[in-house]
Amino acid sequence: MSQTGAQRLVEVLTEVGAEVVFGLPGVHNLPIWEALASSGIRLVGVRHEQAAGYAADGYARATGRLGVALVTTGPGAANTLGAVGEAMASASPVLVIATDIPSTLRRPGTVRGVLHETSDQQAMFAPVTKAGFTVGHPDTITPVLVRATRLALQPQSGPVYVGIPTDFLHEEVAHQPGTEPTESIPALGVEDLDRARDVLGAAERPLIWAGGGALRSAAGDVLGDLAERLAAPIVTTFAARGLVPPDHPCLASNPVHAPEVGVLWDEADVVLAVGTDFDGLMTQNWLMPQPPKLVAINVDAADAAKNYPPDLLLRGDAREVAALLLDGLPERPGLNALSRRLDEIELRVRRRIRKEEPQAAEFLAALGETLPENSVLVSDMCVAGYWVGGFHRIAAPRKLAYPMGWGTLGFGFPASLGVAAAGSGRAVCITGDGGFLYGCAELATAIQENLPITVVIVDDGGYGMLRYDQTRAGLPHRGVDLVTPDFVGLAKSFGVHADRVDGFGRAFRRLLREFTRADEPNVLVVTAELSPPLNTSPRWYRK
Repeated sequence: MSQTGAQRLVEVLTEVGAEVVFGLPGVHNLPIWEALASSGIRLVGVRHEQAAGYAADGYARATGRLGVALVTTGPGAANTLGAVGEAMASASPVLVIATDIPSTLRRPGTVRGVLHETSDQQAMFAPVTKAGFTVGHPDTITPVLVRATRLALQPQSGPVYVGIPTDFLHEEVAHQPGTEPTESIPALGVEDLDRARDVLGAAERPLIWAGGGALRSAAGDVLGDLAERLAAPIVTTFAARGLVPPDHPCLASNPVHAPEVGVLWDEADVVLAVGTDFDGLMTQNWLMPQPPKLVAINVDAADAAKNYPPDLLLRGDAREVAALLLDGLPERPGLNALSRRLDEIELRVRRRIRKEEPQAAEFLAALGETLPENSVLVSDMCVAGYWVGGFHRIAAPRKLAYPMGWGTLGFGFPASLGVAAAGSGRAVCITGDGGFLYGCAELATAIQENLPITVVIVDDGGYGMLRYDQTRAGLPHRGVDLVTPDFVGLAKSFGVHADRVDGFGRAFRRLLREFTRADEPNVLVVTAELSPPLNTSPRWYRK
């Protein structure tokens, strides 16, 4: 049976396991929408292309599977770039499928003025994607898409762009098999494994630093066992929050930006770095000293060495390599003493938050006591989101989506669409009044698709983080105090249930419990102003 390019595209998406696609229709991509209607893939129509990118990213973070964004030509494709940049910085496997102008109208080297024409649409995506492809013939739709999806998912994962001239969607295509790209990682030598075991076994104060690569490889249980064998504390990056259970005896549950946790790095004589690149946000712009000995596990040698050069690199999948290390590693005494020390660190951090930031302590306590067990927190780049990303106890892997890869304000609510569509639990979005307005039109998407989302808008009347920066510098407020709408009325105008409370007291807890157990989307607005936590750059203690 003959197929059009659009039909073949959808069939390939089905074959690679895509279950949800987020997109916005345009004159050039309508054949794909038509083909999706007769498939088993759910198509979630958003109100802005950037939201399609964020939603695909949220879906990928919640599931570990491929997130797909479908957009139209030129401005539609360009609108996704901010979201795709966040996916790139956070290693999210996202496939961006964009149409391009008809191949019959393009003249190489000349922009003729065709509707939505760009001189080189693929080139726009080059800085923010792992790879990019433009389909050159209708018959190559299959191999290009198969290669793109595999590249997006292959470690280190990341977004991939595919552009398809719109006329190819109408043409009949011949079936061509797809070829899967493979990257051969050299097998680990016995000598390197033995050296790593010797270094770790001889350590007096070992530390495990786990990053997003450890979470993406599902290495939590193996690293937990390794930490117990070594009696080593585990520090997680923002991307690895929830990697091991909050009650694990070796977990330092607060961020390394808290001095009580940072001392674990300073004291360590050996650091085992797993799936991390030691970025500036986690290391306070590399003010943490190079450890005496550093052993790194990473699929990407350059990524492992670009900031803190390791003394020994074990190249490979985090889970597989950690399991090999565990086999034959002698048990080190001191687990009970370590667990007691980490409990004391936790008490000291929480005591300081209660003393210095009582409203933040109340906020964190309310989240801990009221959120459903299977909910997924989605934080925006806002003060309340920074508190959640750093200090809320995350129950399990993939239960926090936090845009600290690229730091994109406006991520929270649109990414929640993807989290909610994934079926991984209710999405609970923590956002501010400024960031929410980036994508407030997606209230229409939430109600139209009946997505299980609770949006918590912490309304401080402006860009709270930037206002703090200006106040701290003794400067007048410029551009940071905002006129904001009646958020409750705005939500209700879309048919979304909403309410407002002042502060994080009993009324907030009661409504948050009620809202997060509802079936439909809802919005809870909280009038409050929080101070930034220690994991924000103005409050870093290393100078």
